[in-house]
Amino acid sequence: MALSLEYVAKETSNNLRRNFLMTTGAILCVFVSLTIVGIALVLKAGVSRASVQWRHGVDMSIFMDPTAPPQETTAVRTQLQGEVGTDVRSFFYCTQACAYSEFKTMFANSPEFQESVSESDLPPSFRVVPTHPQLIEQVGDKYSNQPGVKSVVYAKDAIKGLLTVTHYAQVACVSLAVILLILAVMLIVNTIRMAIFSRRREVAVMKLVGATNWFIRIPFMVEGMVQGLLGAIAASIAVYLLRNVVYSLVGRNNILNNLVASTHDVIGTGIAILVVGVVVGAAGSAAAVSRFLDV
Repeated sequence: MALSLEYVAKETSNNLRRNFLMTTGAILCVFVSLTIVGIALVLKAGVSRASVQWRHGVDMSIFMDPTAPPQETTAVRTQLQGEVGTDVRSFFYCTQACAYSEFKTMFANSPEFQESVSESDLPPSFRVVPTHPQLIEQVGDKYSNQPGVKSVVYAKDAIKGLLTVTHYAQVACVSLAVILLILAVMLIVNTIRMAIFSRRREVAVMKLVGATNWFIRIPFMVEGMVQGLLGAIAASIAVYLLRNVVYSLVGRNNILNNLVASTHDVIGTGIAILVVGVVVGAAGSAAAVSRFLDV
């Protein structure tokens, strides 16, 4: 028996209308859970941008004066090389071009601020990883008063609190979202189960006239995917609007603005949410059909 798109669309819409309250509940559950997932992902993206210069395990940055003569930079590099294997595990030099690239990433939400700063305004730096965390201040003190050194900044002071708070916030968001996604799958299963049960006689007749298993299953499976997709679309819109609200509240505060995810990050998060929504809907509908449709 041939399966047409018109038939699938008609049967799916009929099933959605028959169990309107259950369908609405499933969509809302998917919406809430995926909104929380989206918030966690956007928060992670913002923190990742804010902490871009501390990646790769860097614990300390020795910022050089942009006007320092080359010999002073060479002297600091030579001293660090002499300490590799003792106090220093590793280090690398971030040029002004490197610093400017990081600056543009960190302040992607502030194009006006980017335009006001040029590459020559940003200091180059040595990114240092001590052999032991307790040595970080000891190593930093050696360089803080060196000729050509502008300042020494420790990662633990700059981002430790931020990373700790956001880590626990992300864990809480993801945990709650997982619970709600499980509930959403259960609601989708029950919605499709009711749809199958209400049409059990019709299904039996369809089998008698030669309908294949997939001919009967597909409309129910599409129903679950539609529920997941609708919830995901609403969640994507909600995450985008929430990001814009936060961005407008932060305003021109470049430090806080730095922590807000960029539009590119939000769009990427929205696409991920849509994929998860479809997968959740498909998983719920597949479970319902395989368990409750005995054909």
